Amino acid sequence: MEIPTEMQHQAMGYDRAATMFSPEGHLLQVEYAEKTVRLGSSSIGLVCKDGVLIIADRRIRDNLIAAESTNKIFEIDEHIVATSAGILSDARILIDASQILAQQNRVTYNSPIDLIMVIRMIADRKQFSTQYAGLRPYGVAIMLGGVSKGKTHLYTSDVTGNYYAYRANAVGEHDEQIKEVLRKDFKDEMTIEEGIKFVLKIFKEILGKNFNLNRFDVGYIKINNPKLIRKHGDALKKYLK
Repeated sequence: MEIPTEMQHQAMGYDRAATMFSPEGHLLQVEYAEKTVRLGSSSIGLVCKDGVLIIADRRIRDNLIAAESTNKIFEIDEHIVATSAGILSDARILIDASQILAQQNRVTYNSPIDLIMVIRMIADRKQFSTQYAGLRPYGVAIMLGGVSKGKTHLYTSDVTGNYYAYRANAVGEHDEQIKEVLRKDFKDEMTIEEGIKFVLKIFKEILGKNFNLNRFDVGYIKINNPKLIRKHGDALKKYLK
């Protein structure tokens, strides 16, 4: 009887080290980390004609938790917003490092940091953790948006250490389902206001009876005023009309 491939990998130990390739050319611990990201709550990012927008689902499972302690919109610098999907404690380490890098750039060069420098640092740290024994991959995807030199940017870094620029993207639970909607209905000429309505509509369709405005954190940065603006709770009610 032929032994299933997954059992063979476990028997041979290919899934025990992040640095060991399986015979098929896979880093199994990295692939397991990617599954962890897809278990995390969803976030959607859009590049709109007047700025960049990120909406994150906090997915609070326990009503004893104080809602303000579960924020998923992070300020890297006043012109850069970030969110994550996966293990939030892993995200915190990368966000902290990003904030330090942004402030070092301001102190050294007296100017705001370019987004590409931040996402590259995050991606480099993730790649490092896949190449050395004794480490495990970061189980988190980071989405970074912002305005730099009058242009909007949206980047996503996966667990492997790759990163790409996007017009629109989703990470976390239901990401493929959300991306199908984005490919079909997202328009480059959307404003931030239209983008919020669009994203909340997507979440409403996907979450069904579990949809609740209190689940969501909204963060956006406009081209003409590159500073992070947050919205949540009752401030989002007008976008469902």
